[in-house]
Amino acid sequence: MPPARQLRLKFRSAVSHARRDFVTSPSNAAAIAALDAWPAWPGARVALIGPPGCGKTHLAQEWAARTGAAVILRGDPDVSDVPAGPILLEDADQGVADEALFHLINRADAGASLLITARTLPQMWPATLPDLRSRLNALLVAQIEEPDDVVLEGVLRKFFRERSIRPADDLFPYLLRRIERSIPAAKDVVWRLDELADAEEREVTRALARRLLEQEDRTLDLFD
Repeated sequence: MPPARQLRLKFRSAVSHARRDFVTSPSNAAAIAALDAWPAWPGARVALIGPPGCGKTHLAQEWAARTGAAVILRGDPDVSDVPAGPILLEDADQGVADEALFHLINRADAGASLLITARTLPQMWPATLPDLRSRLNALLVAQIEEPDDVVLEGVLRKFFRERSIRPADDLFPYLLRRIERSIPAAKDVVWRLDELADAEEREVTRALARRLLEQEDRTLDLFD
């Protein structure tokens, strides 16, 4: 009988939205500066814009915790009972009703700060209410650009750290040259490396990463 397979113990760190855990670089410096300028926002409203996984939620949740803002997720059926004070509306371009968005902007006009996150610029959001269209066009935009090497390496380290993995430094430049340049791709490769290392009871190394990525390249070539 073969020896019983030993399980590799996994420890997961809780996801943190603290500012100290956010990777800063020139690609997000302007957005950080805009949020840090609160409460001196022109019109008391800011739209935080950026691609999926760029850190919008991290920054927005940190702002909400710092300001005591009420948090509204997209699809929230009722915004009329939102308490007084700052407001965070997440994913405003992913299905928030015109009436709800118009109500929240009116709250900002009355003095309640409003932070909105979205993937696309406000000018691109559909709006059937004429007054809403003009107000969306006037929103101050804080934009997070596509991640640069500083951000990608930082989030790779963060995702490994959340899985209690401490790979050697030579792994990071190797991954940066080979993975898709997005934060979701960085998270995915960390997950796949962790799963492969667990299955083979090995450490996460550059050699393991090379084998994983080369195997995937060969698989893709079969379907070309």
